[in-house]
Amino acid sequence: MGKTATLTVQQWGNSLAVRIPAALARKVNFVVGQPVEISTDDFGVVVHRKGSPKLTLEQRLAAFDPEKHGGEVIISSRVGAEVF
Repeated sequence: MGKTATLTVQQWGNSLAVRIPAALARKVNFVVGQPVEISTDDFGVVVHRKGSPKLTLEQRLAAFDPEKHGGEVIISSRVGAEVF
């Protein structure tokens, strides 16, 4: 069996919340902004990762690697006979 933790349900606005400890989040690859799906079964609540986290434009630009993408970069002026 994987990591376990005993947690306390707390009030967060009009909702209830449980904080996921960092070690447990790392174990299941949860990150800030991670979409999750929450469902119930006969034993309690189940939380599953759902897709990838949505990155901000700043995060996407920081992760951009020109070498990985064929050396393409954004040019700020015309290079050839482009018509705009």
